[in-house]
Amino acid sequence: MFGDLQRSRIIAYSAAFIGLIALGSWISLPIGNIPFTLQTLFVLLAGIVMHRYGAIPVLLYVILGILGLPLFHNGMAGIGVLLGPTGGYLIGFIFAGLIAGLAYEHTSRIMRISGLVFATFVIYLFGLAWLMYSLNLGFVAAVITGVIPFIPGCAIKVAVAYVIGERLP
Repeated sequence: MFGDLQRSRIIAYSAAFIGLIALGSWISLPIGNIPFTLQTLFVLLAGIVMHRYGAIPVLLYVILGILGLPLFHNGMAGIGVLLGPTGGYLIGFIFAGLIAGLAYEHTSRIMRISGLVFATFVIYLFGLAWLMYSLNLGFVAAVITGVIPFIPGCAIKVAVAYVIGERLP
């Protein structure tokens, strides 16, 4: 490992993004069963900065939270959070980090913007599916509860992530 700059960057960035995602989980507004947090912004930024390796800190964040570190929204931890109404969103974060990262391996602005939007869509897809299952909701009720209230905030987070990503080397 000595002298492997790429591996060292992955480790350092992973530690930083685990911390940022955890910090983003503390900045939350309760909206029904699902809180509005800044986690999504940092998940997208992990992909932007780390490219395809952007899924690593998100996966580690979820694993550490399951193991009991108080990393999830408002300091929650444990497998119960993953099995609760927000669990699907947390799993979606992992795939979103990968999707955003793969999109940022391209130089095309359209590809990057599309990647960020698709990554956010994947978070909603996983979250919606798990919300329907865990709370025994129908599709329309789950969309009203777990998607519609969050669209404006997520649009802002995608825009902020894109602007930050354009300013990074």
